[in-house]
Amino acid sequence: MRMRAFFAGLAALAMVVAVPARAEAPHSGPPPLATYGQLPGFEMAAMSPSGEHVAIVGIVGGVRRLLVLDSAKKLVASAKIGDVKLRGIAWAGDMQVLVHFSQTVKLGADFTVKKWEAGGVLVVPVDGSKAWEVFAGEPGITNIVYGTYGVLQRDGRWYGYFGGDGVLAANADEDYPGVDLYEMDLQTRKHRVIAKHPGPDAEGMNRDWLLDGAGAVAASLDVYHRTGEWIVRNAHGVALTSGKDLRGQVELIGFTPDGAPGGPSVIYSLIEAEGGLVRWFSVPLAGGASVPYLDGEAVKGTFEDRGHHLLGFTTDAAGDESHFLDARQEKIYKASQRAFPGLHMELVDHNDAFDRLVVTTTGPGDPITWWQVDIKTGKADELGQSYPMDEDDVGPMKMAPFTAADGLKMEGVLTLPPARFLQGRPAKALPAVVVPHGGPFGAYDTAGFDWLAQAFASRGYVVFQPNFRGSGGYGRPFEQAGYGEYGRKMQSDVSDGLAELVKQGIVDPQRVCIVGWGYGGYAALVGVTVQQGLYRCAASMAGISDLNDKVNADLAEANQDLMLYRNIKQEIGMGQHLTEVSPIRFVDKVSVPILLIHGKDDTVVEYSQSSRMAEALRRAGKDVELVTLPGADHWLLNSETRLAMLQASVDFVMKHNPPDGGK
Repeated sequence: MRMRAFFAGLAALAMVVAVPARAEAPHSGPPPLATYGQLPGFEMAAMSPSGEHVAIVGIVGGVRRLLVLDSAKKLVASAKIGDVKLRGIAWAGDMQVLVHFSQTVKLGADFTVKKWEAGGVLVVPVDGSKAWEVFAGEPGITNIVYGTYGVLQRDGRWYGYFGGDGVLAANADEDYPGVDLYEMDLQTRKHRVIAKHPGPDAEGMNRDWLLDGAGAVAASLDVYHRTGEWIVRNAHGVALTSGKDLRGQVELIGFTPDGAPGGPSVIYSLIEAEGGLVRWFSVPLAGGASVPYLDGEAVKGTFEDRGHHLLGFTTDAAGDESHFLDARQEKIYKASQRAFPGLHMELVDHNDAFDRLVVTTTGPGDPITWWQVDIKTGKADELGQSYPMDEDDVGPMKMAPFTAADGLKMEGVLTLPPARFLQGRPAKALPAVVVPHGGPFGAYDTAGFDWLAQAFASRGYVVFQPNFRGSGGYGRPFEQAGYGEYGRKMQSDVSDGLAELVKQGIVDPQRVCIVGWGYGGYAALVGVTVQQGLYRCAASMAGISDLNDKVNADLAEANQDLMLYRNIKQEIGMGQHLTEVSPIRFVDKVSVPILLIHGKDDTVVEYSQSSRMAEALRRAGKDVELVTLPGADHWLLNSETRLAMLQASVDFVMKHNPPDGGK
């Protein structure tokens, strides 16, 4: 186990000593694909409020487990997790870990969708007693968790707050569609409704809540889908602020820091009608005018205390830089960054006192390392690595700038084969795999360890992940530049980035394939249908082939929700605009092999998007292979299906674009 010493007391916060190199046995050849394709050996971690325990999800002896370590790194609890669709873990005190997961459920004929991804929470006691599931077996509540609203301690007991559906209540008068807010005693499992959905009269309205440090609703937000009207109220039902946004893009964020001047205020965000910038505002809970909050900051995520008071935020910029409002916390965070020179550090979790942290690092030679930082002792101990491997097996990655045809500046992640593969040869005229990211809006790739990119790089390919227009991380105008550009400028951005790498001599233009997942799968198909002559092969995982069909299916699932319609129309388009960039309409243009991979339980992009594309390609006499993953969802959240996807895609690319040029 590595240990990094970097604090000499809080006053000196930046003393660093070198980390000894990991001793690895020499080996020949790249790591097996299972190293990349299985779920990470170290997947996630959370720190208890006291900082005395860390919960870890990782692979032990080939089995995915939840492990609990004390401050001395001693194992105090262990529970088998298995290949559930894990979404996150969090602590309730020091004696219980909440495991957030989802599962694909089949719905009956009365529903507009056949399958749905339902959320759940498993409560795992550290004392070894039996784990239990929130709402499981509770009369009058469906066994689904519709959002978690926090955990807190009151009168020596820990409570969790969850959205629940009381549609099955025995009393018919209580039978209405809508999510209520429940408080659950995590020791006794007793629960009570603390806030109700308004009921049938508010159909087409979504309600969100903010709880204070005592577990009481302090603010709520109602958004009406038909009109776009929204309103924020305090605990007494008094309207604090309101407005109208036809796309419904207004959110509750939290409360201003505890003790802030002017008393507690609600922080909310909205998107300006003109310019489309995301702006934050605060409004006093006691009433008063809304004022801009953190104006000029593009925020991606927040850090909050248990009463939902804002502690800090992460900027929506490539690199995910974080900032803290408290001077001491900011100093600790910055010093922690300096302790890992040359690497990108991210804060994962912290204790309530903010003197013990869990952070990750990634960068040259680092396949995502997890550290426990102790401010009092001035040391950081390595907890483990997500992808345990020799640092020489990590392909070097960096940001590569380029300019689109219309002059828009952008960049992508360039990952080269590991040095052991190149054996001293320059990185010139190499085979390449282009991997557009999913999303697409708001998502982006950074120069950190990416399991899919590294898997291809380990086999000798240059991997390029372009942050095309529409990506996040570069400001709202850059993201909005992608609106209406599916298959158009968003696609030409990808090939413009590739052209720059060819110009620099890094990539051989005759030896390039395109591979993508989700929107990236759509982009892969567009690259060999709407576009031609750029790629030797294309692999689409859970990709869209027919945009009109996808849009119609989404609207049908949402019961023709007007707010969703407005968002789709602005971001993607409608009708003929979509037909012109739907790959299934251009199968006759295909001249290269295509691989389609899709999970049968995908609730985001229907399996039929790939099966229909495969049928169309076969009818046109094209070279196509369809790999069906039974029981797999859109995210491939278990090892078996993720590895199957990776194995199929790597084998396909190596067959049709061999890294040695076919020698």
